[in-house]
Amino acid sequence: MIVMSAASRTLTVVAQPKEASPASAVASANQAASAGTGSGSGLGSTTGSAPTPVVPPDPGTAQSIAYNLLGSFGFSTSQFSCLQDLWNRESGWSYDAENPTSGAYGIPQALPGSKMASAGADWQTDPKTQIEWGLGYIKDVYGSPCAAWNSELANGAY
Repeated sequence: MIVMSAASRTLTVVAQPKEASPASAVASANQAASAGTGSGSGLGSTTGSAPTPVVPPDPGTAQSIAYNLLGSFGFSTSQFSCLQDLWNRESGWSYDAENPTSGAYGIPQALPGSKMASAGADWQTDPKTQIEWGLGYIKDVYGSPCAAWNSELANGAY
């Protein structure tokens, strides 16, 4: 697999085992692209740029729903790696994730979770509804998934 780093405009060749899934290939590409940054900032940068994912996520997953919705919110698919890192950390992409301390709920960890009702009555059980709400929130508050990821890295929350 070849990964292009947007920040340094360098190519990195990453060996993948033949049995690797597309999702693990994206994760490996993300790790390779962020290696050596020295800033501990992962893939998000202060400019909100990120490497373009090499392989879209597995069809039928919450990640695939998000990847396919990025354009409808004005985001390039190059923002997906930041979104993936953000929601991996927040909820592990689980639609029923609930923070026992704060009560934040769902994939985007809305607080309170009922905020997501503005995206649909099925906000408690439908990953697509949660993702639509989450992408709208990110667009309104941060401007992009990479900017939200940068806030997560800087503040421990977004």
